[in-house]
Amino acid sequence: MLQNFKAISLSHKKAPLDIRELIALDETSCRRYLQTLKSFIQASDILVLSTCNRTEVYYNADTDHSTEIVKLLGITKGMDNISQYLDYFTVFNEHDDAVQHLFDVSMGLESQVVGDMQISNQVKMAYQWAADNETAGPFLHRLMHTIFYTNKRVVQETAFRDGAASTSYAAIELIEELTADVIEPSVLVVGLGEIGADVCRNLKDSGFKHVKITNRTQAKAQALAEECGLEVLAFENIVQGMKEADVIISSVARETPFFTKEMVKRLDVLSFKFFIDLSVPRSVEAEVESVPGVLVYNIDTIQNKASEALQRRLSAVPQVKEIVAESIEQFNDWSKDMMVSPTIHRLKNALEAIRQEEMARYMKKLGPKESKLMDNITKSMMQKIIKLPVLQLKAACKRGEAETLIDVLNDLFNLENQPEEAKP
Repeated sequence: MLQNFKAISLSHKKAPLDIRELIALDETSCRRYLQTLKSFIQASDILVLSTCNRTEVYYNADTDHSTEIVKLLGITKGMDNISQYLDYFTVFNEHDDAVQHLFDVSMGLESQVVGDMQISNQVKMAYQWAADNETAGPFLHRLMHTIFYTNKRVVQETAFRDGAASTSYAAIELIEELTADVIEPSVLVVGLGEIGADVCRNLKDSGFKHVKITNRTQAKAQALAEECGLEVLAFENIVQGMKEADVIISSVARETPFFTKEMVKRLDVLSFKFFIDLSVPRSVEAEVESVPGVLVYNIDTIQNKASEALQRRLSAVPQVKEIVAESIEQFNDWSKDMMVSPTIHRLKNALEAIRQEEMARYMKKLGPKESKLMDNITKSMMQKIIKLPVLQLKAACKRGEAETLIDVLNDLFNLENQPEEAKP
């Protein structure tokens, strides 16, 4: 059977932040959505990837299910009007295009900060959720492991992952620009998810001396503080911490903004105070910027700040694309072999059935030595007979002509009625 891999994507390429944050999925929602897709669309190998920059579904199916996928996404998110956002989605209905897109996304070629190191972990997590929810079949398993191997080659053979040009590092460069005139600026990090933790590590490496971190889970904050040599602020003292900070970095994971205009008004800002919101959905209310002296930067305003590292990465892009092309070619060869594999197994089983039937007619008349000799001779003959059609099948695969030969073999040997697995 031919693979018909497809994808539907909503990303920073077409959708602004306010649309992306409406549709973003957390882990619990992702897992629930996978089960919904598994139950309501005729597809296999389903993968759901949701990050701050993209929400995507990959799947294997003969027909385009993109409209149903978006509607089911709306049900998962509790949105009655999700159809109005259809134009923000990009559909990849061609198998090769969907495979190429998943490779490019996984390598960081499609990231807002090119080569973002976080995306590879996010893809691995999406694959884990697919495996846990039993939506990953042999095709997706092989595809993902090929992607992981390709990513390893990119790291080892290119400068594409050199330097720190991730979203979290881009935030550090923004802080350095904003506080260029501030002597020993004070920074408060609120929320210690993956991006928040990366920001803390980059703050430590960048030499910021007055950094406090806070999180609802005190143990998580304490563990990261010990790792990075930072000071923990008790979550209940967050208002005082905000008053003292020049820069507040928020990566709080919640559906509604944590920092509101009313909260920030009570800080009595006397000089400039900068909020950097790395959350999707946004954790800093847009109206906060109307408070005098307060400036808000969200994830869309953090541009490619890591200029030197970014340039090295951009110069490595052609080499990365070559590696990806090699991996896709190897994967396609495996995929084509997988297409003819059931036919080869059925053909072997059909010939083995004929051999066993003929052997049974004569075995009673033969002694043990003669029986063993006949078994060896007939097995050798069968292997030689089957060798040519198997070679022809694999060659036809590479030419994209396997289906015709499969049909001929099916008719000649009535393979449709043969099992793929040999009977014990």
